[in-house]
Amino acid sequence: MKKTIALLLTLLLVFSCVPMAFAANGSLLNKGDCSYGAYKHVFILGVDGAGNYFQHADTPNFDRIFKDGAVTNTARAEVYTDSAPNWGSILTGVSNLRNMYTNGNISPEGDEPPKIQHMRKYPTVYNRIRCAMPDAVLASFGNWSAINYGIVEDDLDIYKHNDPTDEEVAKSIVNYLDEGNKPTLLFTQFDSVDHAGHTYGSDSELYFNQIHVVDEYLGQIYDAIIRNGLLDDSLIIVTPDHGHKAEGGHGRFSMRESVITIAVAGKTVKKGGTMDKDTRNRDVTAIALFALGIPKPLDITARVPANLFNDYIGEVRPIHRDILDAIISGVMWIYTLSTKDE
Repeated sequence: MKKTIALLLTLLLVFSCVPMAFAANGSLLNKGDCSYGAYKHVFILGVDGAGNYFQHADTPNFDRIFKDGAVTNTARAEVYTDSAPNWGSILTGVSNLRNMYTNGNISPEGDEPPKIQHMRKYPTVYNRIRCAMPDAVLASFGNWSAINYGIVEDDLDIYKHNDPTDEEVAKSIVNYLDEGNKPTLLFTQFDSVDHAGHTYGSDSELYFNQIHVVDEYLGQIYDAIIRNGLLDDSLIIVTPDHGHKAEGGHGRFSMRESVITIAVAGKTVKKGGTMDKDTRNRDVTAIALFALGIPKPLDITARVPANLFNDYIGEVRPIHRDILDAIISGVMWIYTLSTKDE
């Protein structure tokens, strides 16, 4: 009887450790020629405030970029659907309860200075890449300068560039690529859709039209990637940070604010993949590290979703690393579901 109990306890321990190991380095099923480390370049193209409304707008470039890719329209933002918490989680791979970013404490115009201790305790994906790849080429572009000011580190030899309009941001990225730069990671944030959401609301044709305008910028960047011979070795990710209420605005917990699109394209991405129901915007960090072949750090809760890569079954969410977030996000998701028809 004792031997049977000991055997059962041993098996229980083994099976309970599998998800932890799975989530720890993202490479349990990735030996040989496969998705893990299959890419030299990752492009994270962020569209602020677009929620999951790509599916409702006229987006010919988005459609051609991801026609053979994986797209989910049911990914989740952070519980607090403001910009800094979500861009912070997208770039660090941890919940906002961990990175503690707010629009105030990352902004040059804010009342608080950037919380450097948080930037160092939960470093961005740029830091993770620089540690693993000292010669990596890193770049961060955007319209909202607070991201480069308060989230992206200053001491990692990252090319940072901000422009006053999305049109200029796109031109700067295209010029950067046409000049021969081959970034290991390039992130950008387009801001105009968020402004349209605040002004007109997510039911407005003007809001959908602005998504269409930014779609043109995505197409320009995609064409530059092709033109410069980078496409075969590139993983391309498009992600918003949050959505907008019908009347405009965000920062609360409704379905319109909390649910977003994440789209991924690359040579090993599952055609027609939809990712899984627990996909979060913070998972972008894990996806980028996985694509570059960098073992995932133990201190993040991002993970590679299922139904994304052809040869990878996905990871278990390591909720034991952030129990408070798991409880709060679970409770708030029940409320969010109640707002589905609003």
